[in-house]
Amino acid sequence: MAQIITSDAEAVATAARLSERFAAGAAERDRERRLPAAELDELSESGLLAITVPRDHGGADVSARTLAEVVRLLATGDPNIAQIPQSHFVYVNVLRRQGTPEQRKFFFAEILDGRRLGNAQSEAGTKHVQEYRTRLLPHPGGGWVLEGDKHYSTGALFADWIPVLARDPEDRLQVAYVPRDAEGVEVVDDWAGMGQRLTASGTVHLRGVRVPADRVVPHHLTFTGPQLHGAVAQLLHAAIDVGIAGAALAEAAEFVRTKSRPWFESGYESAAEDPLLIQRFGELAITLRAAEALLREAGEAVDAAASDLDDDSAASASIAVATAKAFADRASVELAGAVFEVSGTRSALEHLNLNRHWRNARTHTLHDPVRWKIQHIGRHTLNGTPPPRHGLL
Repeated sequence: MAQIITSDAEAVATAARLSERFAAGAAERDRERRLPAAELDELSESGLLAITVPRDHGGADVSARTLAEVVRLLATGDPNIAQIPQSHFVYVNVLRRQGTPEQRKFFFAEILDGRRLGNAQSEAGTKHVQEYRTRLLPHPGGGWVLEGDKHYSTGALFADWIPVLARDPEDRLQVAYVPRDAEGVEVVDDWAGMGQRLTASGTVHLRGVRVPADRVVPHHLTFTGPQLHGAVAQLLHAAIDVGIAGAALAEAAEFVRTKSRPWFESGYESAAEDPLLIQRFGELAITLRAAEALLREAGEAVDAAASDLDDDSAASASIAVATAKAFADRASVELAGAVFEVSGTRSALEHLNLNRHWRNARTHTLHDPVRWKIQHIGRHTLNGTPPPRHGLL
């Protein structure tokens, strides 16, 4: 039975505690590619996966700012564990916005009990990321049947329910919530990325999967008016990047204090006294604090829009999140690479696994290109052009 978290402060405190626990074994888990099944069970039992359930259903309904901070803290401990429930929170949000009262009652109870939602949305070999060939077809006996193949299905291997994006006969985008152990569902652990190795972002095969009518949610309606679906999803990705950056800087500082030798020309007894290293750490700390501040500001913009949602507030939230994500993208890669710059040759020893920070940052930041976010920021700034409505902004 999962704990019930009742406030934003409790959510942040719980995330901070788990972050420390998850950090302790992060390097070893990555080196051995040992999937974090036990850690995810602990995450479920902590109650953190239910913190966005509405209060009238028994949840804490935390702010977007708090949700981003929770994910940032988890990512500081282990970004693999932080990325796995990103889709969980996204598809809880879909239920909040488009689910029927009966669907919300059922699934929110599941989530409060510690059940996890995965994801089966991206497909390989399509023209672009928004093209879906997976089909939701009517079954003669009632309900629907799913047919298709999904890739990069982060969270599916560990999920109780897998939300599947599919097109219905009228080509409308739907989300089918499918039990992980349903007949016709096969989840393959074939993810082989250089970073985020433990997210098990593999393949989901769907062959004649029966889906009751009351397990399908009309996702296409999400984008017919002002919405924060994309902003919330991207806010969590930004939080993961900022968490990676923070973990990299903290480990670099610890390495320099305890393991690095001073450069002979510095004249100091320890590397931590070297003024050139001190200068570089100051620069890196400024970058990290800027990324954290932009993340907080983006969370606040989403919260402000949620309280008074219209085209203008939704656009402002999307632009704020895009700004945070664009900066966090660069910050995470820079700080993860700087681990070696400031730590010296010994830091490259394979058994230390310090390269996991860079591998994780470089892999996760490939999720969607920030160059397009910068385009939308520029258009909005110069011409007042609102950003488009889709799930990646």
